[in-house]
Amino acid sequence: MALKKLTDAIAKITSVKGGSAETPAPNVVDPLHRELREALSADRVQVEGAHMSLMKRDASVFDGGVAGPLCYPESAAEVSAIMKIADKYGRAVVPRGAGTGLAGGAIPLGAPVVISAMKMTSILEVDVENRIAWVEPGVINLDLTRHLGQFGFHFAPDPSSQQVCTIGGNVANNSGGPHCLAYGVTNAHVVALEVVLPSGEVAVLGGIDAEPLGYDLRGAFVGSEGTLGFTTKVAVTITPNAPDVRTLLLSFETVRDAATTVSAIIAAGIVPAALEVMDQRITEAVEAYVGAGYPTDAGAVLLAEVDGLPDGIAIDAERIAEIGRANGATDVRQAETEQERALLWKGRKTAFGAIAQIAPDYYLHDTVVPRSKLADVLEEVYAIADRHDVLVMNVFHAGDGNLHPLLVFDAREPGKLDAVHAAGAEIVEASVAAGGVLSGEHGVGVEKQAYMHRMFTDDDMDHQARLRRAFDPDCRANPGKVLPMGHSCADIQSLRSVPEKVWG
Repeated sequence: MALKKLTDAIAKITSVKGGSAETPAPNVVDPLHRELREALSADRVQVEGAHMSLMKRDASVFDGGVAGPLCYPESAAEVSAIMKIADKYGRAVVPRGAGTGLAGGAIPLGAPVVISAMKMTSILEVDVENRIAWVEPGVINLDLTRHLGQFGFHFAPDPSSQQVCTIGGNVANNSGGPHCLAYGVTNAHVVALEVVLPSGEVAVLGGIDAEPLGYDLRGAFVGSEGTLGFTTKVAVTITPNAPDVRTLLLSFETVRDAATTVSAIIAAGIVPAALEVMDQRITEAVEAYVGAGYPTDAGAVLLAEVDGLPDGIAIDAERIAEIGRANGATDVRQAETEQERALLWKGRKTAFGAIAQIAPDYYLHDTVVPRSKLADVLEEVYAIADRHDVLVMNVFHAGDGNLHPLLVFDAREPGKLDAVHAAGAEIVEASVAAGGVLSGEHGVGVEKQAYMHRMFTDDDMDHQARLRRAFDPDCRANPGKVLPMGHSCADIQSLRSVPEKVWG
């Protein structure tokens, strides 16, 4: 497997100080393990068992890696100690949240020290007056919103995995969600970060002042996928709950009609809180799974939500209904109660779970295309899936053009995984050719490294590598991710022979 070759190559370059990247036998007293346990405690450093097996993978379809010692720190001081010990032994480090990433960004390559955020789960402070909350990286996204509800606020980024994904993971991937159309993705809601650099130095990036001094290193860190360091505290902006909300469900005969409606709504000057499209295949699966009230005979449905002052959103809701009808909507329904609204959103948020009724595996893609090209690219996605004999279902953040084609399959079927990867590659190429970008919120990880050259020149990527080396001179933080081989660090020439396509 090419991923195995990449793992072996990284193991060689992340042991430059004499440390071994091999995991020792359980009966051998390894000095690295001993020092890590002295810095934390024996029960918070694991080197074997079920947890180690879980750390080999994330939620993506990519081959698992090899995890080194698994550490559960509880403070920035402990993360700093881990970083310094890893540096002493020449070992790489990989930050780990809930493992819900879909681009292979949390797969450990080269038996690195894995630093988990799952014991750093405190909401440290809520400052309602200044609309700021300080939280630790292991706080679950939805738990933060539930906690803020008592103050009349919420955390706006709402990934579909928000019931399990962490704020630290949201920071790493600059995550989005259905309601980021109006409110922006994670970067727009992070004002400051306390981080531990690979050297062990603790730094604060950004600040809660209106105009923090210096360069926007906070902005560089958000979305860096663990390649610059480990987040230990996050200052996020909190958003007041809207006075009123209107949620509409529009039905269409075709996905093209739904996509055209989305473009027409934005062109009319309306920026809803959310615009989500689901095709008939995924709608049928959701209805069988949760009974959300979606029409199973519609070719596509559009879930549109507006929030704000009652009079204003009543006007916007009516205009959206009119635009929908003008573009072929066969039915327009508005949720009459909070329960009905919640059920519609439950259907959307559990769409990926509903796939298990159809097949045991899926590959969820993540590209962004211009809204004006949505319909054309979606038709191409269906054609690509048909050519490779793969079932595709489409559910996506239509308002900002963030596509999420679901390639549904059974990995036990011979040759099927290869067909899925081939179809995925064509979807990326089609999206970029349409003027789109590689990722809206899942990140590059190992998934899209091979396509970085489609968006960036060699000079572009070399400058990105220079920025990375400013934070991490030895390229020890989450090595083998994001930048293609040959651009990851100046001193890793041995990786140039490793294929850029890292899946098996």
